[in-house]
Amino acid sequence: MTLSNTPSLAPSSPARIELPLPTTGPSESFKEPAADGFVLGGFAWRHSLQNTNRPVVIINAATSVRCRHYFRFADYLFANGFDVMVYDYRGIGESRPDSLRGFKASWSDWGALDFEAMLQRATREFPGQPIDVVAHSFGGCAAGLAASAEAIRRLVTVGAQFAYWRDYASASRWRMFIKWHLFMPLMTKFYGYFPGKRLGWLEDTPAGVVHDWSTPAARYEERPSGRVIAAKAQGLPFATVTAQTLAISLSDDPYGTISAIERLLGYFKASSNTHLRIAPEDIGEVEVGHFAFFRSPYQATLWPIALSWLQNGELHPDTPGRLVPRSVPT
Repeated sequence: MTLSNTPSLAPSSPARIELPLPTTGPSESFKEPAADGFVLGGFAWRHSLQNTNRPVVIINAATSVRCRHYFRFADYLFANGFDVMVYDYRGIGESRPDSLRGFKASWSDWGALDFEAMLQRATREFPGQPIDVVAHSFGGCAAGLAASAEAIRRLVTVGAQFAYWRDYASASRWRMFIKWHLFMPLMTKFYGYFPGKRLGWLEDTPAGVVHDWSTPAARYEERPSGRVIAAKAQGLPFATVTAQTLAISLSDDPYGTISAIERLLGYFKASSNTHLRIAPEDIGEVEVGHFAFFRSPYQATLWPIALSWLQNGELHPDTPGRLVPRSVPT
């Protein structure tokens, strides 16, 4: 029996099993031009022999998180038989220009141009192989903004949403609103970009991305760059996604509340969507939050959940957590 048709899961303490230790690192670095000519930087884990039955996984990062944050998880997928690509959105990490002051980049650029370029590269560099995606935070939204998103076979998102402030966890909502919707745009106006690195708040971030993030709109097409892409395409591209989609959320993630996850899932109307909600105590932990899923201490407890979905398109019966009944916030 799979969990896809089960309304809830009893909390459990999964067995600590021995898993392949990720020790390989990327087999190559690459540069890939987007359609507008901007050159993106990334890394690939590539098996020596091509196999059209072997999926290639693209990892979409969270807003202003470098792709290197996902190296250990990419190692893990590679050790379990996948080819893997990670990359940085324009303005971040391997894709950062000499100066961010005046640099043009938006959330929609990250999806419609940068992720699209990765889909095109995967099709070219791994011909005939299925394309899967693992997406963290905004990376889940980016997955629905690419014109070629219908190529995605399976999609796993973690804490995926687009930062509507009313969806933030109630205990921290106003503190987060002040931090991300008042202080961040104010600092961006002064510097010409958000100097997140010197503040210890993620990476430095282009002003256009900050403008998208800090706009307090409930619909993505009401964000500044969302309005542009929706007008050009007469709607957003999300409906082209037909992937088997697993949305993982953590109960102590102040960004990834149920309403926030469901708000984004509501855009993926043509895909089969499963929302798995995990509490830290379900896996014997005190906290996990928004960023820790991809850290190696969770290799034995959380990573196999994503692996099972990528391998089989379903959850193992012993998966911790509960399934959230589908709803679409207004």
